[in-house]
Amino acid sequence: MAIKQTKMKITSICCIGAGYVGGPTMAVIALKCPHIKVNVVDINELKINLWNNNNLNKIPVYEPGLKKIIKKTRNKNLFFSTDIKKAVNQSQMIFVAVNTPTKTYGEGKGMAADLTFVEKCAKTIGEYSYSDKIVVEKSTLPVRTAEKIKEILELNANPGVSFEVLSNPEFLAEGTAIKDLFKSDRVLVGSDQTESGLLAAQSLVKIYENWIPKNKILTTNVWSSELTKLASNAMLAQRISSINSLSAICEKTGADIEEVSNAIGYDKRIGKDFLKSSVGFGGSCFQKDILNLVYLSRHYGLTEVADFWHQVIKINDYQKNRFTRCIINELNGTIKSKKISVLGWAFKKDTNDSRESASIYVTDNLLNEGAEVYIYDPKVSKERIIDDLKNIWEAKKISEVDIKSKLIRLKIVDNYEDCFKKASCISILTEWDEFKKYEWKSLIPKMENQHIIIDGRNILSKNKMDKLTKKYISIGR
Repeated sequence: MAIKQTKMKITSICCIGAGYVGGPTMAVIALKCPHIKVNVVDINELKINLWNNNNLNKIPVYEPGLKKIIKKTRNKNLFFSTDIKKAVNQSQMIFVAVNTPTKTYGEGKGMAADLTFVEKCAKTIGEYSYSDKIVVEKSTLPVRTAEKIKEILELNANPGVSFEVLSNPEFLAEGTAIKDLFKSDRVLVGSDQTESGLLAAQSLVKIYENWIPKNKILTTNVWSSELTKLASNAMLAQRISSINSLSAICEKTGADIEEVSNAIGYDKRIGKDFLKSSVGFGGSCFQKDILNLVYLSRHYGLTEVADFWHQVIKINDYQKNRFTRCIINELNGTIKSKKISVLGWAFKKDTNDSRESASIYVTDNLLNEGAEVYIYDPKVSKERIIDDLKNIWEAKKISEVDIKSKLIRLKIVDNYEDCFKKASCISILTEWDEFKKYEWKSLIPKMENQHIIIDGRNILSKNKMDKLTKKYISIGR
């Protein structure tokens, strides 16, 4: 049932999910809309406690600029809490920003999105709402999920309470999320094309108009909005896989991928963005959204479409495996008992998010080959690194004995210099700026005599490194 109000004044909003999307997005809304009370809620008490920590260095999401916003808004009009019932009841608009991982069970296993948390949110919102609500999909969701959410809301609704469901996908790049929120390329609001649906959309548009130009706020039907999010990420990932596929050709022919990508980028029809060759893309969205698109295509019998998008994932996996094989080949075909160091665990610089990071899979490959692996990252915690590895080991159903053996050979260090001592190889897997500033001339002599540096992000000067080490290897050069 549609909301009855012809116009809903928004004075209080709630966001369920205090992660990488919910936290920064709500912080910026609170900053730009001081007249609106913003409640961010989560069932994870530890996460909420970190958001409320007086030491802003301990908030759970690292994003440049976020700490300053939290300092200005927290406990003024931005609040973090585990009291979901109260926050839902007091808000007119509720954002859903919970995790939607790829399914690990049942139909669609390995491709479809797991909507368990979204469904629980919808049920909770229905039960705790005692007045009409606008529910906003912020999580990345499959096309036509809004229909399912609305069904669950209405099934659990209290008497006389109605809902409108909007799609408002996030287009944030981690590491530049605050910048992206301040100056978005576009804000997308999808709604039912009914009178009440369009009015609900305008309520959300009005919030964004506090700082986003009107010409950058796009309104569509709800399904177009849902699909646009998947399509945007799929096309960005496709560019990365395309340039990475060319990097393999460059290495065989003597071409330089940096020169090739630079020249390609001068074509105004193509542009320079997302043409940086690397060990492969990571993050919570790209792989998940492409797999979702593959599943959706197969569901509708579009086999050729599914195969096209699935190849983007295959090239990404190929690049990570190719990188591992390069390390092994350069160390005479075996790395057993050799010290291999990994610089960087986050999937990209300026974030502490490591979901689907290439480092996870490269490290697992190295451990499978018997290497002793040292890891350093300036922002990702030791606990997170171990959890990332355990998650894939559990998915592979690795025995406890094998897990224990791998953990014995895994060393996570706080001082990057420990990675260099007696190392057979240094591999760079995240493009942290600090890696470029190291005194490589003094660090390299601490390694074993082979002095192999393999740069998976092409962040170091090839000319400089060729003079300092016996062998410097980079992607596509």
